[in-house]
Amino acid sequence: MKTVKVNLGSRSYKIHISAGVLGELGRHFKAYPDVTKVVVITDKNVERFYGEIVTKGLQTYKQDVSVISIDPGEEQKSLPSAEDLYNRLFELDMDRRGLIVAVGGGVVGDLAGYVAATYMRGIAYIQVPTTLLAQVDSSVGGKVAVNHANGKNLIGAFYQPKAVYIDPQTLKTLPRNELTQGLVEVIKYGIIRDASFFDYLDKHLPEILRLELGILEKVIENCCRIKAWVVERDEREETGLRSILNYGHTLGHAIEAVGGYKGHRHGEGVAMGMILATSIALRMGLTNEKVLEEQRQILQRAGAPTYYREDTEALFDFLCHDKKAVAGSLKFVLPVKIGKVVLKEVDAGIVKEVLAGG
Repeated sequence: MKTVKVNLGSRSYKIHISAGVLGELGRHFKAYPDVTKVVVITDKNVERFYGEIVTKGLQTYKQDVSVISIDPGEEQKSLPSAEDLYNRLFELDMDRRGLIVAVGGGVVGDLAGYVAATYMRGIAYIQVPTTLLAQVDSSVGGKVAVNHANGKNLIGAFYQPKAVYIDPQTLKTLPRNELTQGLVEVIKYGIIRDASFFDYLDKHLPEILRLELGILEKVIENCCRIKAWVVERDEREETGLRSILNYGHTLGHAIEAVGGYKGHRHGEGVAMGMILATSIALRMGLTNEKVLEEQRQILQRAGAPTYYREDTEALFDFLCHDKKAVAGSLKFVLPVKIGKVVLKEVDAGIVKEVLAGG
């Protein structure tokens, strides 16, 4: 088992990465003896594949294990869904010593984490991500949230999990497009922090797409190490360092929102967002064409879209109201080279020009 520690003082926790760990959760959870009861929050798709193995495993740890299964989809990340979960927890007599186990992708992890952060002013939760996107990104770092009509993840908290357990074997049940969503985030890590990792991904992309477990474990571990390094130094986005994790996301979230979360998926939005951000950097003289083309090529090989040709005016308007827009200015994480990005304020005129040109 590969282990990555997130060092945050009293809020520190470990990320455990191992093929087959999903069926061994009960044994690992014995490290948490004071828990009164366990509630697994998942979605109906994930429950179909893993509900029984998770429940049986956890019942060797606590007999009192309940499962709440929600409908799949980004629309579940909402305050009404959170209220439904609160009601279910009250019905189950969940107390302050209860443990929520989030088993699923980013929607489940974000929603269950938000509920854990706010139910009875905060109870313990553990992330068990089953998609590549969640394994390398949303399950680590403690950002939990639900969406609002004004934007994605606007209602949320910084609330760290007790632990994260990652089983790369769950990726074998993912549709190809779901794998692509996660690969976009994986590629992002190479661009923002580690050029050698970017080169490794470029070289081993065929093996990753074939879901070779040894390669996957190494890739997931490296992504988690990079994110842990960032989170340890800027847990609550106070110094600006954590903003590098948002590379491609300001534009990507806007693309998702403008489409009503029914057009482009998260990874697709981020892929287009990274290319648009690089085009902005190119227009500002911060980077060069080679950096743009290297990203475009690997993203396309991973199956992600790299051109946005839709409602660019609505996209620009949305950006002006994004939570990252401060006093009317537009700020973006922009690449200088592969392995290095910077946070810059960008003239609105440049953004408009780039959006108009795709």
